[in-house]
Parts: sequence; structure tokens; C-alpha cells
Amino acid sequence: MLFQGKSLSAKLLDDGIVEFKFDAQGSVNKFDQATFKEYIAVVDAINNCSEAKGVLVTSGKSSFIVGADITEFLEIFKKPEDELLPWIKQGSDVFDSFEDINLPTVVAINGFALGGGCEMSLACDYRIGDTSCSIGLPEVNLGLIPGFGGTVRLPRVIGADNAIEWMSTGRTFKAEQAMAVGVLDAVVAPEHLREAAIKMLNQAIAGKLDWRAKRQPKLEALKLSPTETIMTFNTCKGMIAAKAGKHYPAPMVMVKTIEAAASLGREGAMALENAGFAKLAKTDVATAQIGLFMADQVVKGKAKKAGKQATKAVNKAAVLGAGIMGGGIAYQSAYKGTPIIMKDINDQALDLGLTTAAGILTKQVERGRMSVKKMAGVLNSITPSLSYDSVKDVDIVVEAVVENPKVKAMVLAEVESHVSEDTIVTSNTSTISIDLLAQGLKRKDKFCGMHFFNPVNKMPLVEVIRGKETSDETVAAVVAYAAKMGKSPIVVNDCPGFYINRVLFPYFAGFSQLVLEGADFVAVDKVMEKQFGWPMGPAYLLDVVGIDTADHCTGVMSAGFPTRMSKIDNDPVSALYNKDRLGQKNGKGFYDYGKDKRGRPTKVAAQVAYDLFAGVSTGAEKKDFSSDETIARLMIPMVNEVVRCLEEGVVDTAAEADMGLIYGLGFPPFRGGPIRYLETLGLDNFIAMADKYAHLGEIYQVTDGLREMAKSGQSYFTTDVKTA
Repeated sequence: MLFQGKSLSAKLLDDGIVEFKFDAQGSVNKFDQATFKEYIAVVDAINNCSEAKGVLVTSGKSSFIVGADITEFLEIFKKPEDELLPWIKQGSDVFDSFEDINLPTVVAINGFALGGGCEMSLACDYRIGDTSCSIGLPEVNLGLIPGFGGTVRLPRVIGADNAIEWMSTGRTFKAEQAMAVGVLDAVVAPEHLREAAIKMLNQAIAGKLDWRAKRQPKLEALKLSPTETIMTFNTCKGMIAAKAGKHYPAPMVMVKTIEAAASLGREGAMALENAGFAKLAKTDVATAQIGLFMADQVVKGKAKKAGKQATKAVNKAAVLGAGIMGGGIAYQSAYKGTPIIMKDINDQALDLGLTTAAGILTKQVERGRMSVKKMAGVLNSITPSLSYDSVKDVDIVVEAVVENPKVKAMVLAEVESHVSEDTIVTSNTSTISIDLLAQGLKRKDKFCGMHFFNPVNKMPLVEVIRGKETSDETVAAVVAYAAKMGKSPIVVNDCPGFYINRVLFPYFAGFSQLVLEGADFVAVDKVMEKQFGWPMGPAYLLDVVGIDTADHCTGVMSAGFPTRMSKIDNDPVSALYNKDRLGQKNGKGFYDYGKDKRGRPTKVAAQVAYDLFAGVSTGAEKKDFSSDETIARLMIPMVNEVVRCLEEGVVDTAAEADMGLIYGLGFPPFRGGPIRYLETLGLDNFIAMADKYAHLGEIYQVTDGLREMAKSGQSYFTTDVKTA
């Protein structure tokens, strides 16, 4: 044994082959500071071994290397940039030192080779993967660029345009895709991977493969003519500017780094990569996106834990109510492998539910993402029914009928009488109290909320709402089922609006008050979309949600929180509702919806809406508000309510609070979620901003708990990090 560490080893095999093996003590291989120290020792051991003729790089895990330990690096990123830059260079120097070993090197890639794992493979002369492997550089998803030579080596291996596509999208590529562009030199079946890699290495050792010629382009400038350079980088910069936009700087930094390094050798190019990485690591966007990654791990970890703890497996499901929502739930369950009964009281509704599911599937077939055979299999897993007899043997029921407490209570009581005693019953309600709905049930411990978001096939969040008598076993089983459906479940405690709607409606209230003071709703939408980064501004979102639905929910929230969320006098939402302007569902709300001559959808600010608001406005006339004031007036109420939900235990952790709004509402990912946004602003700064508007009402008044957090210098994520 040339070297044996906790994560890495180097062993001299027959015929002068050194096996450089990644086999960490944990479940996966990843780059952390301890691994880097061992890496240096391995390179030294190989360089000092006179019998070594070639190096075989392997993994002892089911995946090659999943990347860097970002939880460890996040603390390092807090260093000043002049201290951070040397640390980054040390890391890339380690990869360079391996690439410079005067022996042929071959890597055998199994499973995932992501981020640093991909960069490790690029430092090798030859790369061979098995058919199950997936390779990619996902750093842009963390607000970063590759930091261990990815921007240097990948363009020189597969060309600048292909490399920019790989790095700007952050996608993971399958083995055949990777071989098609030249990232992999060969692909074999998993059982032949080691044998094939050794054979390739022996060919290089014997001189049958010119490994020096293979390595040389990675050490030199890019082979592009001046014309090719201009065309490649200008085209890529234009596409990235249009797609990534100003809020996500990493893709553009990556392109400009490759462009600036195009005429340089490895040393100069690597220096530019180091500088670009250090610059991005200090941005709020990187902090937010890394925080999102860590928060997502918390959510997924809890779902995985629930799956292990669940004592009841869900192998057959039922959905009650075959409308658009019911059809979406049926599709999602069947698509992910759990057969489902779709029950309603009339054939017309069942047809709508099946049409909804079929429409989603048809689009996937048309886009080449699914075969017709797979589509038929999914549809065959959805059984329409008019009878309760069909649900008697299901493991879980999702009630998705009209949002009316009396109707829901009646349907829930009916279905409970037709299923077995251990069947879990859930309600897909967005606002109605779970404890209220549980009153008419005999087995309250087997009941909870399961709130899906529309459209079900696209929105990743499911709120699992725990009632006072809901058992832990029930929650675990429902969380496991939601995860099995491909969703990200977050457990919340029962309260008016639960978590998502509870924090959304103060945001809407801030918007309504702004309109009443003379703000142009189109201008507000523009600020919240273009400046803050929401996918839809508040007026547009209200139209999509449905003005009638929003007006109803406002009433629910007002009843639940009468002092803080009392219904606003002359609320613009109510004014629209009273004029039968229901939003997109009937083509008229804040905006008028239609189609142009080519059949494309149109959205035009409605003069009727302007006239209505002028009649109820508290301001004398139309008034312009600055972008900063617009953002403050809408976001302070939302953030305050998120803080209250954390303090009251409605949601368990800041990570889940952030991911809930990211997954459920499309909160701008580059801001990291409401709590990350709060901490990026600084608690003291947020409090000062909120105090400026405290006279506008309780939704603008921060909690004593938040003031205490600011005073003590604490972070809402401290507990989350320990949990993760």
C-alpha cells in the first residue's frame, strides 16, 4: 500500500498500475479539506513510486464523487476575497499536480461524477464510464462557477460551445451523451468497468494510446480562430443574458472567464477561474443559492427519514373529486408508480379528470419525454369510478372536492365509512382548518391535510398539515407518499391558511393598500417581477389564483387573524369580485385575457379595473411609488408572517420556511427564500425598514422575537445546520 487514509488510498497492483481509490468513511465520496490533504499525499506517493507505470482512478462507492462538501466551504466563503483567493488556488493546484504526474491516467466512473467529481475525471487522460453514470458541472445552481479547473479543461476537451452549454445549464448528462461530445472516451456495462479501464491503461502504458498527446490540449490555449472566438462567445453571451438575466451572474462570469482565458495556457486560465470563483463566492446570490441547496437537503432528509419510519406503505390510493386538481393528483400518483382510483359523483367530472391527466401525458409524448406505451401504462393506472365500493381497499384517500367546509366534512365522513380502519384519509384543502374537518371523523388520528398546489404536475410542494389528533404514523406515511409522488413535502401545524396561504395574504394585503393609495397595479407587477424577481407580480398572481378564490381566502384569514388580517375596506380584490371579474378563469380580472390573430395568449391591463380602483381609492389620484417602497410595502408583511410562523411552530425550521415559498409560490431562488432574504438584508436593517411603515398596521410590525434575534446577533439557520 503506497498510501492509506480515511478517504483515499493508493495501492500498487500488478504490471505497475497504481490504483488511486476514493472510498470515504461516509456514504458518498466528496471533496472536503481532509480529503484534499490526503490527495496531496497520494500524488506524492505516486510520484515517489519508481515501479509505477500508470494510474487507475476508481471509487469504492456506488457513485464516483458527488462534488465538494459545500457545508464546509460555506464558512470559508465568509473570508475576505484576498484571503479566499489563495485558498481556492490551493484547491485547483492539487488537481493540476495530479494532471502533471508523468504517467498515463485513466478514470473509471460509476454513478455520479458531479462538480469536483467531474473535474477530477477531466484531470485524467482517459475517461471511461459505465452505462449508469451521470456527469455534470452543476455549480451555477449554487451561484458559482467550477473551481477546480472545470472552466479550463472542459472547453479544451469538448470545445468552448459544448462546455458553455454544460456549465451554464448545470445539467447532468448520461453516459452516452457524455461520450457523444467527448467527455467520455468509452462506455461499458457496469460489470466490465474495471476490466475495461485497466485494459485502456495498459494500452497507454504500452504506447498503443498516445496519452501525452491526449493531455497536451488541456495545457494549451483554446484552438479557435479569431472569427470562431468572436462568433462563439458573442452568441453564448447573448443567449445567457436572455436566459439567466441580471439576477444570476454566475453563467455570464463563466462565459467571460472562458473567453478571457481562450488565448492562455493552463496556468493563466486557471488564475482567471480562481478569480471568478472568488468573486462569485462573496455574492449574496451564491450565499442564497448555497443556502437553498442546504435547505433542500433538510427537506429531503426529513422526507427520507419519514419513509423509514412509516409503518404503513401506500401501494394504492384514491382521490375524491375528479376536477382539474383531482385529475392532476391522479396523474402524479400514477405517473410515479402508485395506482389510484379517481372517484366522483358524475361521469362528466370523471371525463374532466381523465382529460386533465391525458393532456399532461400527451404534452410529454409530444416533447419526446415519454413513450406512447408509458403514457398508456399511466392512464391504465388511473381507475375512474362512481362508487365508494372501489375505494374500500386503498391505503390512502385524498379528498379534493370543492373548498367548502360543509361539503368537505360530508364527503370525508362518507369515505371514512367505506374504507378500512387503517386507511389514511387526507384533505386537499388550502385554508379550511384540519381540526374543524376532523370533528365529524371517528378516526381522527388517521386524518391530516395534504395540500397540493396547482398545477399539480409542475408545483413541487405538498403541505402536510398535522391536526391536534393526527398521529406521527399518519404524518410519516403521508410524507412518504408525497415524496414517492416526486413532491417535496413540508409538515406544518394546523392554523388558518396553514403556512403558504397564511404568509401570502399579508403580501396581498400590502398590495391592495398600495393600490388604494393610487399605485398602478401594472407598475407594481413590473417592480415585483423585474426588480424583486417573482415569476408573477401580485395582480397577475391574483388573476391566476382566481379573484373569487382570493376573496374567499381573505375572509378565512380575516376570521382567523381579526386584528392583523382584517378585511380591507374597499379592497380592490373584492371590487373585482363584485363585478364578476374572476381573473384568468373567465378572462377578466386586473387584466383582460384573450388571444391575438395567431392564437397566442394576450394580457392587457383592464381599463375597467382602473376605473373601479379610482372609485374606491383613498388617494386623490394616481400616485407613483419608488421600487424600494413598492418592494418594502409588499415584502415586509410576508416576511413578518413567516417569522411568526417560525415562532409559533407552524413550520419547524427556517430551511422549511424558505423551501416552502420557493416550491409553493416561486419565491425568487436567487434570494434564497424569505428568511435568507431577511438575513441578507440584515435583521437590524429589516427592523428599521419595517418600523418606518409600522403605522400602516399590525402586518408591518415586527415581533419581539425578531427584535431579540437582532439584538443577540443570532441566525434563524443555526438550528437548521445542526439538523441537516
